[in-house]
Formats: sequence, C-alpha cells, structure tokens
Amino acid sequence: MKIGLDIMGGDFAPKAAVLGAIEAYKVLDAGQKLVLIGDKEVALSILQENNFSPDNFEFVHTTEVIGMGEHPTKAIVQKPDSSIAVGFKMLKDGHIQAFSSAGNTGAMLVGSMFSVKTIPGVIRPAMTTIVPKLKGGLGIILDVGANADCKPDVLLQFGILGSLLAESVYGIPNPRVALMNIGEEEEKGNMLSLATYPLMKDTKLFNFVGNVEGRDLFEDNNDVVVCDGFTGNVILKLAESFYVITLKKRLKDEFFDRFNYEQYGGSPILGVNAPVVVGHGISSPEAIKNMVLLSRNMIETNLIEKIKLAFQ
Repeated sequence: MKIGLDIMGGDFAPKAAVLGAIEAYKVLDAGQKLVLIGDKEVALSILQENNFSPDNFEFVHTTEVIGMGEHPTKAIVQKPDSSIAVGFKMLKDGHIQAFSSAGNTGAMLVGSMFSVKTIPGVIRPAMTTIVPKLKGGLGIILDVGANADCKPDVLLQFGILGSLLAESVYGIPNPRVALMNIGEEEEKGNMLSLATYPLMKDTKLFNFVGNVEGRDLFEDNNDVVVCDGFTGNVILKLAESFYVITLKKRLKDEFFDRFNYEQYGGSPILGVNAPVVVGHGISSPEAIKNMVLLSRNMIETNLIEKIKLAFQ
C-alpha cells in the first residue's frame, strides 16, 4: 500500500506535513508506505533536523505549489508540476492508492474529478466531516462544502455515500440517515428538503429516519445527516468554533475536546474512483497524521469498491 501525501499544502506546510508524516510512519504497518510529494530538499532538511531517516519514505520532487487563494481549475492546468497535480497523476496511474492534502480544497475537488473521475452513477461527489455525539461515538454530516447548491436526487445519493462511509470506515451497523431541516414534520422545510423527503422515505438504499433539526446534530437519534454543501459548511464552521471558544474561556470538557479537528484529520471526497482526503488548512502534525490514517482506513475497508457496487 502506498499513500500519497502533499507536503506543500496547508498554512504550516511543509514543516507540519513532514512532521505529521513522521508521526504517521510510527503507526503504519509494515508494507504501508508514505510517498511525500513536494520539495524534496526541504523535506530532507526537516527530517534531518528531527533525526529521522529519509529511507522511511518515498519522495516525488515537485517544483510548483498551488496556493490557498488560487483559482482551482486554472491552477491545476497551469501548474502541472505542483504537488497536487502530480499527486493526482500518480493516483490516476496507480502509483499510489490514496492521496491526501491540507492544501487548496477547490484544487483537490477539481483534481479528483479531472484525474480519477467520478464513480459512474454518482451525480456529484460530496465532502464529509465527523460530528461528536453527546453520549459518545460519532456521526457524519455531508455535504460540507463541495456543492453549495443541490437537487433532491443529489441529496438522496449523499445518503448512500454517507451510509457506506459510516458502516465501512467507522463500523456503525445499519446507519440511521436523517435529512437536516427546520422541523421534524414531513411537510416542513424549503423546496429542496420538501422534494427530497419523499425520495428518502421511499428508498431501500439506506436506513432513513426522517428530518432532524440543528439541535439534533449531537444527539443519538441519527448517524448520518444529509444537507446541501452551503448548509453543511455553515454547520461545520460553527461546530469548529466550539472547541476554540472553550479554549478561550479556559473550559475543559471531554465532549468539546472532541470538536478538535486534529482528531479526525480531514474530509474524504466521496464519490470519486480513489480515496482522496482533504485536510484543514491549519492542519498540525497531529491532523496530518490522522489524515494519512483515514486514507489508509479507506483503502483497507474497500470503501471505493463498495460505493461502486452501490451505484451499479
């Protein structure tokens, strides 16, 4: 198994990415190799500073970097030797089995769809994030930013994608899939949720449990919450602020500690033909490590093959 890691992506790259790779190496099994994609000389100097042998990694040297503010499509086309573009080429050619980066999210989405492409039958890929539950355990919410506007059939497919992720990677049996809404009643909501509800109610593709409201997100009455990417991103950014607020207020609480993004590493892009994980722009070494481990888990659980089967 070879996992590609973009070491040039993120606000604290390449140092945070290389240090994260060191931590990931300590946890990976024999036969699981990390391929560091980016400026090799800089990576070697960071490894030397930390007395860590470069022989533990493979390196692919690149000369260009896609910045956080660059236009995704233009950057992928105009910077063919960027770490993200090279990473996706390697993924497409089968030289690596998964690719992860804390870099430009748009470029990661565009790169996914241009290189390994969307799984046949999937209308739009989605991005997911983890939601801690009050009674322990976790849930999943999607989409959290890949698709600001959605149609009902797209949300239906998000239910399939989220259910497969919850069951395969996180070991949640028969995940309960809910639709985010402004009320629990079937007749509540905007045009999108009103049109989506009957599709989900009638499906046999996942275990639909009805509408949920924002206050239900951390409760134990759902495992997967489906919404459009605009709503999901607002929820995600609000939830991320909880952990920061507890730090500022000097509050120590086990539940709010689980809002720390570092624990989860990144967001998988579901619906493309290979495991792709996008990390937070401010990813620390701990977050990078967990991003790599999530990539590994997606490979080991054959998640992509299961999605392909579901959409045949």
